[in-house]
Amino acid sequence: MKVLSDLTEAATRLTAADRVLVIGCSGGGKSTLSQTICERLNLPYVSMDRDFYWLPGWIKRARAEERSLIAAKVAEERWLMDGSGQSSFDLRLPRTNLILWVRMPRWLCLWGALSRAVMGYGRTRPEMAEGCPERIDGEFLRYIWNFERMTVPKILAGLAQHGPDVPVLQLKSRGEMRQLLDLLGRPA
Repeated sequence: MKVLSDLTEAATRLTAADRVLVIGCSGGGKSTLSQTICERLNLPYVSMDRDFYWLPGWIKRARAEERSLIAAKVAEERWLMDGSGQSSFDLRLPRTNLILWVRMPRWLCLWGALSRAVMGYGRTRPEMAEGCPERIDGEFLRYIWNFERMTVPKILAGLAQHGPDVPVLQLKSRGEMRQLLDLLGRPA
């Protein structure tokens, strides 16, 4: 993994990037960050949940159709893709110029998911497929709780296999996210 540690360098790379992947645990703020970056840099916003994974009523799209849609989208010249799904890293990473890894503490991700569920319960978020209203359950909370232990090793393996030369900026606090946005030109 080619880790970037300097936010100024990362912001410079971000402004020059045509294809950006934003990954991280649910509730960490990756969708909000993604949408803000897209507005500032005029990048088309792609939500893995909305555009590929889910059909109305929380029905999972067929795997072959999902991969076909992802392949068509990553072939486009410019995008920012919001989603951590490792099963499509083979399609996405070779076309990615920069990865922003929103890697917030577990408690912050849980708080983010719970507060989002309470505030938006029964409504569909803009980054979610139509007909998939906000919800939360024990399985989802366990996914967040175990993300670092269960999912991060898969992410690291996928990065090593499919994108070893793609620069990665890990954002580990809300402050770092704000600093990055500030470096893009307009205060967050």
